[in-house]
Amino acid sequence: MSHHAPIVESRPALALTWHTEDDTAAFAARLAARPLLRNAFIALHGELGAGKTTFVRHLLRALGVTGPIKSPTYAVVEPHQAPDGLAIAHFDFYRFADPREWEDAGLRDAFAAPGLKLAEWPEHAAPVLPAADLDVHLQVDADEQRLVHLIAGTRVGEQLLQDLRA
Repeated sequence: MSHHAPIVESRPALALTWHTEDDTAAFAARLAARPLLRNAFIALHGELGAGKTTFVRHLLRALGVTGPIKSPTYAVVEPHQAPDGLAIAHFDFYRFADPREWEDAGLRDAFAAPGLKLAEWPEHAAPVLPAADLDVHLQVDADEQRLVHLIAGTRVGEQLLQDLRA
């Protein structure tokens, strides 16, 4: 019997473990320092309580956002602006049920605009979302650590991963 290489093309990935919330904050600061992040789309995956909103909060703080940073579960999107003018849109598609909401809520325009886009529960809006530059998968292990898998979905994502490895 012969073995053949899989036909599926693998995408660049990076696996990390965040032992504490300080590790989450440190990674967010490293990511915030990457110039390509300014126009990236990052999709955040994970069960309830995995740390998606916590990661977003640390990333926004690292980008200089002040004031309250809340989950946009009911609003679907929360806009933010960094002190340097960077527009940031934080989406939460947990309650997203109908693709018509995409147009009705003006989300096509939000994704077409320049700036950083962060989306929690992107699988709920998958048919209408563009490809994420970076997919961040968060999982909580038995010791409450976060197992993190970053997967590049575009050339921008590949470059972000390369920069993060440096």
